[in-house]
Amino acid sequence: MTQGRLEKALGHVFADPGLLRTALTHRSHGASHNERLEFIGDSLLNCAVALELYRRFPTLDEGEMSRLRANLVRQDSLHRIAESLGLGDCLRLGEGELKSGGHRRPSILADAVEAIIGAVHLDAGFDAAAALVGRLYAERLAEIVPGQQIKDAKTRLQECLQGRRLALPHYVLLDTAGEAHARSFRVACEIGALSIRTEGVGQSRRAAEQMAAERALENLK
Repeated sequence: MTQGRLEKALGHVFADPGLLRTALTHRSHGASHNERLEFIGDSLLNCAVALELYRRFPTLDEGEMSRLRANLVRQDSLHRIAESLGLGDCLRLGEGELKSGGHRRPSILADAVEAIIGAVHLDAGFDAAAALVGRLYAERLAEIVPGQQIKDAKTRLQECLQGRRLALPHYVLLDTAGEAHARSFRVACEIGALSIRTEGVGQSRRAAEQMAAERALENLK
């Protein structure tokens, strides 16, 4: 994917294209990388999501908004946003990361999303960055039901299948990769009765299972 196509997907054309290029550059690629932009983007993301929750849900208290925000800004959510943008094809990685599948690693993709938010802020200001967050999270924000207990994907999938009187899903560890400090797990979620098989990747087996379950839920929709 070219930078132009990514800008179209983001809904923001950079006045300074170099900011986007830096946001897409992992530290393994060279000295000019995205970690400083990620630092800015992380704070901006938390602030922008907090503002969205405050405006959309006037009856929620601080504790409920905090739980919702934590759920929205976690790595798994950012990873799925990165995948929807096709961000893995745009990343600039060093040779080692390329060989080890860094363009699919959830932590690298999640960090790149935060770096892009930071880059948009430096390019056009807070309002532009907050608007980007609103676009990236539009579907997830629309799914929130105030007062409804937040449940993880595996729990929601289990309840969905039980409601249909179907057997519970089966999770299979497919692969582990990377060094001990940056291990990546790939897990499959199989629902035999519906011939559904999805995969998830994460820095722990549990995180990979959650991603696979989330994708199975999307198939069930």
